[in-house]
Amino acid sequence: MNSTDPAAIRQAVEAQRGFVTRLFDQLRADGLDEPGVTRDTYGPGEQRGHATATAAAQQLGLAIGHDAAANLYMDWAGADPAAPVVMMGSHLDSVPHGGNFDGAAGVVAGLTAVAALQSLGLTPRPTVSVMGIRAEESVWFEVSYIGSRGALGTLPEGAMAARRRDTGRTLAEHMRDCGGDPDALAAGHRHLDPARIAAFLELHIEQAPSLVAADRPVAVATGIPGNFRYPNAVILGQHDHVGLPRRFRTDAVMAGSEFAMALDAMWEEHETRGIPMACTLGRFHTDPAAHGLTIVPGALHFSLDVRAYDEAVLAELDERVSRIIAGIEQRRGVRFELGQKARAAVGPVDPTIAAALHRGAAALEIPVIELGSPASHDAAAFAASGVPVGMLFVRNENGSHNPREAMSIDDFLAGTAILTHWLAEAVA
Repeated sequence: MNSTDPAAIRQAVEAQRGFVTRLFDQLRADGLDEPGVTRDTYGPGEQRGHATATAAAQQLGLAIGHDAAANLYMDWAGADPAAPVVMMGSHLDSVPHGGNFDGAAGVVAGLTAVAALQSLGLTPRPTVSVMGIRAEESVWFEVSYIGSRGALGTLPEGAMAARRRDTGRTLAEHMRDCGGDPDALAAGHRHLDPARIAAFLELHIEQAPSLVAADRPVAVATGIPGNFRYPNAVILGQHDHVGLPRRFRTDAVMAGSEFAMALDAMWEEHETRGIPMACTLGRFHTDPAAHGLTIVPGALHFSLDVRAYDEAVLAELDERVSRIIAGIEQRRGVRFELGQKARAAVGPVDPTIAAALHRGAAALEIPVIELGSPASHDAAAFAASGVPVGMLFVRNENGSHNPREAMSIDDFLAGTAILTHWLAEAVA
């Protein structure tokens, strides 16, 4: 049987339906935390997810490996060990009380693609590696792409000292508990050499209902946004009596409200000009130890995430936010203390890979659209290191980072068939 024949690939992927369903069911059980799942980063939930993926890979005869960041590598050995490796995968952690598919779908897709091609008798020329990546969800340590950047040697300085928001323990402590070697990472150790990676492919559920609106099961990504973030910022004014006239107030909440509306106006302006971006105030609150009904709030704590698909646009937005802040400080007599700034580079997709994914979708008769990712993904860390990347998105009605993620297995198998077709052509 021809391992690159579209009909054969579709049939081989469909034959893995039971494998897929059992694997997703077990991953859900690994992190069950009603009303959703919690596969906590460098914690028991993520550990169980990695054990489940390992067991599935061993059933397929794949070699198991790990790196200093405790990332998981499930390798299908190639006939030419000197050839650059072809990689697929995603992360296995989740946000607290999240859904079962965000991240995990990419790992299951990689394993399913390997299983399908094995059933067709294909022997890959290069090694094919399915990667179960650690710590993509930055909600836990407020550091982006810990696992993938750890593997690539591009973690920011001081990352090992970051503390998990719920436990207060450092990344180094959590990583060591999970079998990692934080000292090696802090010393700059790099497990993956970008020059030795032919490509990195990631399948992911969509995180806005674009495919639902377009009535398509799958999309081919056009790009992954970069961002700048302030995880722990505060606006400082002065706590005062509620009767204080406006002209005497330095009200942190009013300053924060003006800041929020200015960000929204900036976003609307860019949207009108056809320039995709987004800004999010994920935390926005006064101090519960000091606020009250009859107190003018003197402090407002917030976090800020600003993202765009072009580095020049991102730089312009960064400067614009600084000007907005300077104006509010002058008008309202407050002070913004932004704290440590985090950055993640824009992740461009490789046009050759994207074109091949489109050809595969057409050959498989799977209707697709193009879609810019609204969210960040590990593929962007690979792209920033010079690795050619591609992404596929699978329809998901209710967004992600919540228990109502609604990816259907039929849609997942359609996306995986496109991934498998690309893989067959890349490694045959």
